[in-house]
Amino acid sequence: MITGKQANRKFKLGMHTYTLHLSGLGESWGFQSEGKTHAFEKVIDLDKLMDLCLEEGIEVIHMTLVDLDDDLSDAHLAAVKEKAERLGLDLELNISFNAPSDPRVNCTIEESLEIAHKLGCKLVKYSTDVEHPHPLSHSCMCPEAVEQMAKIVMDFRRNIPTIEKYGLKIAIENHCDLFADEVVWMVEQLNHPLIGACCDTINSLMLAEGIKDCIDKMAPYCYCVHFCDNRVFADPDGTHSLGCAIGDGDVDVVEIMKILREKAPEELDTIDLEIELPLSGYTIEEGRRLEIEAMRKSIKFMHEVLDIGIRGR
Repeated sequence: MITGKQANRKFKLGMHTYTLHLSGLGESWGFQSEGKTHAFEKVIDLDKLMDLCLEEGIEVIHMTLVDLDDDLSDAHLAAVKEKAERLGLDLELNISFNAPSDPRVNCTIEESLEIAHKLGCKLVKYSTDVEHPHPLSHSCMCPEAVEQMAKIVMDFRRNIPTIEKYGLKIAIENHCDLFADEVVWMVEQLNHPLIGACCDTINSLMLAEGIKDCIDKMAPYCYCVHFCDNRVFADPDGTHSLGCAIGDGDVDVVEIMKILREKAPEELDTIDLEIELPLSGYTIEEGRRLEIEAMRKSIKFMHEVLDIGIRGR
């Protein structure tokens, strides 16, 4: 149990737009076929999403380039910034270097810093897309991975002057491709007060890494958190991890918040909920409805049980 000052530590409530990816937000996942990349139809645009977040008690939008509808013009970015500021919403930008499913989210460090600055973002989160050799387990800090990580570290170093100029917080994620120790290694190599980690609370499973061990290691470096919950079970087809509303799964989300409140630096001021419901078992229309329901259920749980956020109470 955490006692004293840290027990009452407050966080803003954010949402990764991937939570509503069946509605065309965030990133489309698992749609490659015959060398082509497909995407979900966009039925909620960023303008509508900002209104929705205001209504539902979301204070921070953790967005991707997909949400900008391929319009990176100064006029469009300025309009997005103006509306977010008018509604009192903070923006964070989520970037990948070589996303395995949806190339629309890919961007260079240089380009992403300019986009984030024009949007008025306070943070840019990066998925590095480092590839580990097989077998995957026990491949942490293997030479093949370290070679890729070292190049990324050098790329970030070259961009530190711009990061400082714009005052942007940078977060490197364990995005199904980096072990906790590898993220920590990169952050420590960069050794800069504006550069930290993004811990996704479920991604460690993809690398056969324990959730609690991962969060214990990453929490002291966390500037960003993708707060997820999954149901984990086995059946004749194997072992599965399926996304669900926060509080409905097998992740001890209460314990995770205790760890973050106790160990995370003051730079972590937002917890971004993220939900990834199964892609099968219902129509696309039903899936979109279930996403909204899971989002609302998660917001209620995070407000009332985890004491995250200040709106909608």
